Amino acid sequence: MRAVTILFVLLAACGSNLPNYNYAGEPDPRSKEVVLGVGDIVAINVWGEGNQGLNTEATIRPDGTITMPLVGDLKAGGETPSTLKATIKGKLTDFVKVQGTEITVALKAWRSYRFTVQGEVVKTGVFTTDQFVTVSDAIALAGGPTRFARRDGIVLLRTDAKTKEAKRIPLDYDLLASGKRVDMNIFVLPGDTIFVP
Repeated sequence: MRAVTILFVLLAACGSNLPNYNYAGEPDPRSKEVVLGVGDIVAINVWGEGNQGLNTEATIRPDGTITMPLVGDLKAGGETPSTLKATIKGKLTDFVKVQGTEITVALKAWRSYRFTVQGEVVKTGVFTTDQFVTVSDAIALAGGPTRFARRDGIVLLRTDAKTKEAKRIPLDYDLLASGKRVDMNIFVLPGDTIFVP
């Protein structure tokens, strides 16, 4: 009986070290349209008779704008390809007959997906990829934790898009790597910082 009590106490103590966080509440960005940002390259095509001169490729500048023939400067940062397409269509009505004209906006290069990995990893810095990565992928891109890292004290810092409040999301690398806490392997969003103490 005493052995069972000791085992229960030990299990309870181990459980208290596990991060208490609702990882399922964090977004999966793969299910949403990409939000354009600085450095992204978009290809804009205006299909229709006599509109070939309106086709362009544009890089979103640091002020979040692009330049398009006839239309001039447009805000593209913070828009999705769909909302940018609607804006372009609205602006073009002043210059060309848009009825029967098809407009497409395609993301050619996605450079605004950037995140930071700091602390006790092999290579700290700002990273970018052409697809969304998970926390374990991001740490792997940084070469993994060093032998001095406190692997159970990793924190992902994220600014909430709606409230603008900073969130601290606790992570445990060993639980991630072993697959014991698959729910903890959340997707990294643009602007996130992962700190490995």
